[in-house]
Amino acid sequence: MIYAIEDIISALKAARENKGLSQRELSAKSGVPQGHISKIETGNVDLRLSSLVVLARVLNLEPTLVPRKTVPAVQSIIRNSLTQSSINMQQNEPAQPAYSLDENKNG
Repeated sequence: MIYAIEDIISALKAARENKGLSQRELSAKSGVPQGHISKIETGNVDLRLSSLVVLARVLNLEPTLVPRKTVPAVQSIIRNSLTQSSINMQQNEPAQPAYSLDENKNG
């Protein structure tokens, strides 16, 4: 179980750094004290669900529970989305959705 928490903490810290935010700036945007953010990022405090939700949303992330059987598919969608976003950024193109419900768009 510790491994999953470490993954969440790493993802939060990486998202903060990718947005170019300091802990102090994230604190100002989220209302979570900077000292608490520091403790979360170093694993020195239990991450409360309420803090996770607030921090994630400020960082444009959405905590979501998915059925365990679907985790590989969800991870694949996320990887593909991140890869495509990186390509689009390099080519100065707008980001494309990770999936589409419109069947006629691709065919």
